[in-house]
Amino acid sequence: MPNPDRLTGLDTSFLHLERDSAHMHVAGCMVFKGAPPIYEDLLEQIVSRLHLVPRYRQRLAFVPLNQGRPVWVDDPHFNVRFHVRHTALPPPGGEAQLKRLAGRVFSQTLDRSRPLWELWLVEGLPRDRFALLSKTHHALVDGVSGVDIATVLFDSSPDPLPVAPPEVAWAPRPVPSGVQLLADALGERATAPAEIARGVRATVRRPRQIASRAGEALAGVGTMAWTGLQAAPASRLNVRIGPHRRFTWVRGELAQYRAVKTALGGTVNDVVLAGVAGALGRYLRLHGDPTEDVVLKAMVPVSVRADVERGALGNRVAAMWVPLPIGITDPVQRLLVISREMEGIKDSGQAVGARVLTELSGFASPTIMAQAARLQARQRLFNLVVTNVPGPQLPLYVLGRELDGIFPMVPLAENTALGIAVMSYNGQLNFGLNADYDALPDLEAFADELRASIAELVAAGEGPAAAPGPTTRRPVRAVE
Repeated sequence: MPNPDRLTGLDTSFLHLERDSAHMHVAGCMVFKGAPPIYEDLLEQIVSRLHLVPRYRQRLAFVPLNQGRPVWVDDPHFNVRFHVRHTALPPPGGEAQLKRLAGRVFSQTLDRSRPLWELWLVEGLPRDRFALLSKTHHALVDGVSGVDIATVLFDSSPDPLPVAPPEVAWAPRPVPSGVQLLADALGERATAPAEIARGVRATVRRPRQIASRAGEALAGVGTMAWTGLQAAPASRLNVRIGPHRRFTWVRGELAQYRAVKTALGGTVNDVVLAGVAGALGRYLRLHGDPTEDVVLKAMVPVSVRADVERGALGNRVAAMWVPLPIGITDPVQRLLVISREMEGIKDSGQAVGARVLTELSGFASPTIMAQAARLQARQRLFNLVVTNVPGPQLPLYVLGRELDGIFPMVPLAENTALGIAVMSYNGQLNFGLNADYDALPDLEAFADELRASIAELVAAGEGPAAAPGPTTRRPVRAVE
C-alpha cells in the first residue's frame, strides 16, 4: 500500500520550485480586537490542539538518491516555542509598521529540517489590538485546507467548549533510516504497475462510461496545455526577483462585490478579476507603460478538493490561465469581457485537464518532476498569480479575542514580482498584496490603484454616479 505520509507529486513540486529568491510558503496577517494574550497562554492553546493537526509536529525526510518523493516523519526534537514566536512593533505601532514586519517575516525561508510552519504573536498595535502572522509551506497545505485548519485552531465563539484531549499523549515515532526510506520508495514504485492494471480492469468492466470521461479529460488536457504554453506578454511585473518582500493589503466588503455581480452580471470572482485588471492597467499607465490591447495572463489556482476532503492536509489544487484585458478602461466592458472569458474557460475543460495533470504528477519520477518544476519557473507562462480563497463567514476567536480581519499572502514564483491573494471572512473581502522589495518599491501606489479600480466597479453597479477618473501621474511612493 502507498505510504499515506508520502508527499504527492503536487506537494513535492512546491519543494522543487523553491529558490533562495522564491519562497514557497503561504502566509497571512490576522488582526484581532482586544489586548494581546499572554504568550504562555497562546502556547498552551496551540499545544492543546496540535493532536488535531498531526502534520504540524512532522518534518520532511528525503529519500536517498532522489528515488522517491519525501515523506512526513515525526520530529523527535519538536519544540513548539521554535514555531510560535513573540515580538512587538516599534512606536507608533500602526498598520505601516505591521506591514513592514509582515514583509520581513514573509521574506524568511522556512527551515526544512523542522516542521514547516511558524506563528508570530505581534504586540504594540494601537487601540487594544494585536496580530498573528502565520506561515505554512505550500507542500503542507493549499489555500482551502489552510482555511479549514484555521477553523480547527481557532474558536467560533468567545467562550468555546474545551477541546477533548488526545486519547494517548504524543510521542514521536522513530525516524526511518535512509535504507528504510529507499526500500519503501522502491517497493511502492514496484506496485505502480499493479495499480495501473487494476485501472485497466475497471475500464473493461465499464467501457462506455470510462470512454466518455477519458474523452472529456483528454480534451481538457489539450486545452490546458495549449493555453499554458502560450507565453505571457512582457511586463515590468516579470523580472528577476530577490529574497526580500513588501506586503500590504486592501480592505473590502463582500456585499459590495455581490451588488456589482447582481447589477452587472458575472460572478464575485469575475468582479475581483475585473478589479485587479483595472488596477494593473492604471498602475502600468502611471509608469508610462503602454496598455492598449495588452492582455496579461493570470494564473488562478482552483480547488479540486472534494467536500469530504476538507480539512485534510496536502494540496488539491490545479491552475487555470485567465486573460486580464488591462487596456480596457471602461469598468463595465472590462467585467463583461472577463465574464465571457471565464465562461469560455469553464466550457473548454481547462479545470478538468488541470485536475488530470495534477493526478498524473503522482506517477512521474522525482527527477522528472524536479526538471518540470524548474522549467516552469524559468518560462514566462503567466504574469502574476491571483488566488481567491473562500474563508469562514462567521467570526473567529482566539482566547476570547475576535478576529477583526485577515490578509492572505500568496508566494512569488521566479520572475514574478507581484502576487495577489483574496480572502473572504465574516462579510469582508480583503486583498493581500505580496511584492518583490526591489521590483515594486511603490507597492502602496498599486494598492491605491486597486482601491480606485474597485470603486469604479462599485459606482458602475450603482448607476450613473461619478466614478474615479482616469489614472493621473503621481509621485512613486516607496515603503522602507
